Amino acid sequence: MTNLTDMIPISTAGQMQNIDRRAIDGMGIPGLELMEAAGRGVAEKIRDDLFEGELPDCRVAVVCGRGNNGGDGFVCGRYLAEWGAAITYYLLGETSQLKGDARANFERLDVSAEVIEVLNDAAVPVFADYDLLIDALFGTGFKRKIEGLAAEVVRRMNAADIPTVAVDIPSGLSADTGQAGDDVVQAEMTVTFGLPKVGQFLHPGRGLTGRLHVVDIGIPSDAIEQEKLNLYLITDEYIATTLPERPPDAHKGTCGKILLLAGSVGMTGAAALAGNAAVRSGAGLVYVGCPSSLNDILEGKLTEALTRPFPEVGKKRVFARRALGEIMGFLPGVDALAVGPGLSQHHETQELVRRIIARRDTPTVLDADGINAFAKDNTILKENAAPLVITPHVGELARIVVTPIEKIIADRQSWAQQAASMFNCVCVLKGAPTFVADPDGVGCLNPTGNPGMASGGTGDVLTGIIVALLGQGLPPFAAACCGVYLHGVAGDYAAEEFGQVSLTATDLIGCLPEVFLRYRD
Repeated sequence: MTNLTDMIPISTAGQMQNIDRRAIDGMGIPGLELMEAAGRGVAEKIRDDLFEGELPDCRVAVVCGRGNNGGDGFVCGRYLAEWGAAITYYLLGETSQLKGDARANFERLDVSAEVIEVLNDAAVPVFADYDLLIDALFGTGFKRKIEGLAAEVVRRMNAADIPTVAVDIPSGLSADTGQAGDDVVQAEMTVTFGLPKVGQFLHPGRGLTGRLHVVDIGIPSDAIEQEKLNLYLITDEYIATTLPERPPDAHKGTCGKILLLAGSVGMTGAAALAGNAAVRSGAGLVYVGCPSSLNDILEGKLTEALTRPFPEVGKKRVFARRALGEIMGFLPGVDALAVGPGLSQHHETQELVRRIIARRDTPTVLDADGINAFAKDNTILKENAAPLVITPHVGELARIVVTPIEKIIADRQSWAQQAASMFNCVCVLKGAPTFVADPDGVGCLNPTGNPGMASGGTGDVLTGIIVALLGQGLPPFAAACCGVYLHGVAGDYAAEEFGQVSLTATDLIGCLPEVFLRYRD
């Protein structure tokens, strides 16, 4: 059973609505009570995160719709007013149209509260005179594109060039897909309720959401558990409690012995990056297996890792099929295997990979050309029984599941889970964001990383990190989740130091000591 302790469930809009309904109708929690907790939670985050607890003389415009999101906005504004802020409410529609809990909270406003009905374009303010905008127009249930008067309101909000806080989700953003129309609120901060939403992590939604805070509004854990959510967010807490401890009597033979099969003519850099990343990720011994004529080159690129030359195709400088016997004889002496970085797609090399995967019982990471070896025939992968992590990008996944790449891109989470089930493995579908899926249908989303990591070699570094964690005894799913998260954190550290444009895969390796120091040492 996959260990999900310390991860956070992520919901779609429909799942969150089911959870809310279960709490209200099935567990007797008044909706008005949930709305009060939600609005107060937004107000507290604004006070503490944006204004460091001081609100006097702060001018705030709360832009409300007629539904529950607007009701949350009324509650938020009420608390901010109590704490000293000057609040103006802009209601998209007439106050007479308010119903249910939204109306109840409108009626709780102080009699002196300024509520302006926005009924036409002439009534849409410029917003430039305010210190803060609160977007309480449309919530997670909104499915359409914003049009008409509402679109003009959103355009004015975005043009005001002042901080905007979104209530639950930026208006116009899909909570399920992260997609949006032409008019969508650009938030500096979003305060969401109960659980984070999938669309807040998928682009362009991730950029529109800004800093994300999740507020507990009192929904019972039973109401969430009964929804049987299958997508989780990897967290700092998960990493800190999952990474392997190094015992006092550890030595290099007990910290994971790794064999990495990588490299071909022109691609020794991939082998070196993966090998050096494995060393930096705590592996006790790292052997980089390479075509024999490349051994001298890799000895110059690697200091701590050992090289192991294997038979190659004459004058081609790629692995030969006849290397199988030596490799299989080497495997009993290692704790984990990685196959793929810079390997080439020579037909003998591909046949070698297929035979290794069919016969090995060593926990394995399959990457890059190791995955491409199964593009024409995925039968061996389907028959896979030994522990396996595959790390494809969308193109490589499309080849081995024989599906157009456009379909993979359109629903990356679902295809990662389908591949994990199809090949009885853990699938790491690389991208922004990266998804990790196990064969039981559980998926995880990685929130770390940045666009600067979109450069050659960063995937090789990821392979090195994951195989090092496998070798240190982590199960495949845990090794994959920890690997992608730490890889992203290293990328974020590197971006802070070097910027995104100049970030290289080597920079990521250089940041790994700081990353592991943060979570373990």
